[in-house]
Amino acid sequence: MPEPAEPKIVRIVIIEDDPMVRQYFMRILSADEGFDVVGVAPDIATGRALIALCPDLFLMDIGLPDGCGYDLVPEIKARSAARTLIISAFGDRDTVVRALSAGADGYLLKDSTPAQVLDGIAITLDGGAPVSPAAAVYLLDLLRNPASSPVVEPPQSDTGLTPREMDLLRAFAAGRSYKEAARDLAISPHTVGNHVKSIYRKLEVRSRSDALRAAGLRR
Repeated sequence: MPEPAEPKIVRIVIIEDDPMVRQYFMRILSADEGFDVVGVAPDIATGRALIALCPDLFLMDIGLPDGCGYDLVPEIKARSAARTLIISAFGDRDTVVRALSAGADGYLLKDSTPAQVLDGIAITLDGGAPVSPAAAVYLLDLLRNPASSPVVEPPQSDTGLTPREMDLLRAFAAGRSYKEAARDLAISPHTVGNHVKSIYRKLEVRSRSDALRAAGLRR
C-alpha cells in the first residue's frame, strides 16, 4: 500500500507592529503543528520583502507605522498565490470595505477568540472569506443600500504622518494619556512611544502640544 501523504505545513507571515500582539498570534499558531510562521514584520516595508518567501497566508494588521496594511494586498496578489487575512482593531465600515476592495480574503477583529482566529485562517486557506459579524453588518448595509452608504474618502494629511500616527495625535488631542491611547488603538505603550518619536521627527517638534499644533489639531 502507498505511504500516506505527509500533511501539508501551512506557511504564514505575520505583519503586525505591536510586539505583544505578534507574540499572541505566534502563540496561537504554534499550538497547531500544521502552521509554520516563516516571517514576521512590523511594517509594510519589511512585509513587502517577505513576499519572496512565498507563504501560503499573510495575517495582517491595518494600522502600521508606514501606512495601511491593506495597501500591500494588491502587491501580494500580484507577486504570489498567498491568501491575505486582515485582523484589525478597526471595524468601521469604510476600513472594512477598503480592505476587502483591495483584495483581502477575509477580515477579523482583534477581539476574536483564538478559536475564531484559527477558524478564520482555515476558512481563508480553503478559499472562503471569513468576516467578523460586527464587520459583516457594514457589508450587508452596503449591499442593501448602495446609494445611501458611500465609502467616504478620509482627509489627506500633508504632514507626512501615517494614518496610525494621526489617530494617535487625535487621541492626544482628546486628552488621552499614553496608556489610554494605547488601549484605544489596541497597541502597546511601547508602540505608542515609537509612534511619538516618528511624529516628532517628521514634524520637527519636541513636545506633544507642538505636534498637535503642527498637525492642525490645536491652535
